[in-house]
Amino acid sequence: MWAAVDAADVVVHAGDWVSADLLDALEARAARLVGVWGNNDGPELRARLPEVARVDLGGVRFAVVHETGAAGGLERRCAAAYPDADVVVFGHSHIPWDTPGPPRLLNPGSPTDRRRQPDFTWMTAVAAGGVLDRVVLHRLPPR
Repeated sequence: MWAAVDAADVVVHAGDWVSADLLDALEARAARLVGVWGNNDGPELRARLPEVARVDLGGVRFAVVHETGAAGGLERRCAAAYPDADVVVFGHSHIPWDTPGPPRLLNPGSPTDRRRQPDFTWMTAVAAGGVLDRVVLHRLPPR
């Protein structure tokens, strides 16, 4: 995971840091970090991170948020809540998700807390020339 962080131009984290130590570590290692707080993040993390982050990367407009509600109606809700976004990256469920959109909805799962999922996961993608390309769901080896 750290090798991927070191190689990335931008690291996006969709919340549930749980500890400010992780935020500090990612800020120290990532070339650029875009993150939001999640429901498991206390006052210290909420003071340092927004609830929603909006960023343009390679001409692709991203909204990053932790909580998006139930799976049913997710596409409709995100389209209404983030009409200016090409891509919405979200967390909370820890369930990998890739819906073409618009907006395209991405949930990388979790490399640290897989919950009921079979694997620990994370995603990489390339944003360039206004296009999001090469979205890959990575699975970490069993621990």
